[in-house]
Amino acid sequence: MTKVLVVEDTPLNMELILEILKSHGIEADKAEDGEEAIRKTEKIVYDIIFMDIALPGIDGAEATKIIRTRPEYKDVPVIALTAFAMKGDKEKLIAGGFDDYIAKPIDVSEFIKQIEKYSAE
Repeated sequence: MTKVLVVEDTPLNMELILEILKSHGIEADKAEDGEEAIRKTEKIVYDIIFMDIALPGIDGAEATKIIRTRPEYKDVPVIALTAFAMKGDKEKLIAGGFDDYIAKPIDVSEFIKQIEKYSAE
């Protein structure tokens, strides 16, 4: 069973993401900010992390850098979820340690492709 962590501070986005995952037979843990994501990844090794960028406190980019310092997270896919969808944003995020990028508002079919791509590995 694929273990997924969804880090998202907007309740409606969180609900949508969890519903999409559930419809694909994937139960996910959730975190509402970077600090909570860091704490959860200290206790559980997830197979995939969907990480919002604009979070209160520690943002998603900084939380990802912290999580990536642990050896067990070196190869875990971390997918950026962000409203930053300007030209070059995807490249900046991937250069900053993310494996992939999903723009918000979420395109459900694209999100499903990402789930299939990373849960198959």
